[in-house]
Amino acid sequence: MSTYNQLVNNLETLKLNKMMDILPSLIKQINDNKLSIVDTLLTLTDAEIKFRDDRARKINITLSSFPYVKTIKDFDFSYQPQINKAQIEDLCSLRFLNTKTNVVFIGSPGVGKTHLATSIGIEAASQRLSTYFINFSNLMMKIKKAVAEKREGAIIKHYLKYSLLIIDEIGYLPSDKETSYVFFQLIAARYEKRSTIITTNQPFSKWGEVFGDSVIASAIIDRLVHHCEIIKISGTSYRIKGKKVFEEDNI
Repeated sequence: MSTYNQLVNNLETLKLNKMMDILPSLIKQINDNKLSIVDTLLTLTDAEIKFRDDRARKINITLSSFPYVKTIKDFDFSYQPQINKAQIEDLCSLRFLNTKTNVVFIGSPGVGKTHLATSIGIEAASQRLSTYFINFSNLMMKIKKAVAEKREGAIIKHYLKYSLLIIDEIGYLPSDKETSYVFFQLIAARYEKRSTIITTNQPFSKWGEVFGDSVIASAIIDRLVHHCEIIKISGTSYRIKGKKVFEEDNI
């Protein structure tokens, strides 16, 4: 077996796949006196590191359970001009995670709350920070099941572990008091320890109806907003963007 084939086998055994891919072109450059040995080794290792970082980023984004992959670059700020773009870009810098600050997006359906929350989450996941996205109704169903199985502590511990937890669409379905209380315990456990992003179509004044108890709702709000950026969006739904809406009768 030639020395070259032995080298390729070694790279394959060590699972240095990217180095193995670019090796032939680099050897040619060495033979053409275009690369030194040190430059070659640097190029090989840089390529492998980038490949592994990109792979880890994609895996982390997948494990975070986002509804789609959209970044802040995909958001049309011109359609929602009341949103402070600089504020959103600052949130995408993830500085708020260092201060354990929460973020609450409040607005009507379709105004971009989920997109913005997802964009921030994608950035966190890309930085290999533990991130998880879950719809509020799905979370409450999981909590309800845990209550029935007397696993409240386990489910709180599970969702406490994420550096960033995104809970989407609070307000579409009401919850019972017992389930709401466990949700409060989760928010209380994350308070000043981890950051949480919330999207909701209901003002805080309506959360008593959502959680089935005004005292529990007040306690949840208290923990969320103490260290929080509250972003209200009052624009038009993206779902009717570009469509002509007729209000006349019989149309």
